[in-house]
Amino acid sequence: MSNADVAVAPPRPTVIQLSIREKAALYAAYIPLFTDGGIFVPSARDYQLGMDVYVLLTLPDDPQRYPVAGKVAWITPPGATGSRTQGIGIRFPADEKSKLLKARIEEILGAHLASDRPTQTL
Repeated sequence: MSNADVAVAPPRPTVIQLSIREKAALYAAYIPLFTDGGIFVPSARDYQLGMDVYVLLTLPDDPQRYPVAGKVAWITPPGATGSRTQGIGIRFPADEKSKLLKARIEEILGAHLASDRPTQTL
């Protein structure tokens, strides 16, 4: 059998469990600039733009865990300007579950969305 006969499976997406317990932390991590929403995940691991990641997201005062099959849309490297936390921005996929999750996050944040307080995101 030659090397051409061997099927190479794509790498499995990284699974990240992210539990956000406070509205202020959710405000700092939420990425409303992405059409379908997104979330910042603090991490010292190496990621590449476009990588598939699977996030199990828990929101403040919500017992449900939200599974998100997203993609790395930006990377904040170590030592970034403005004392930004190292990590990755995950873009939610364009599907119905993401629309519901985005609506849930925005419902939790309410008036905080209009705040001009700095965040960990763009």
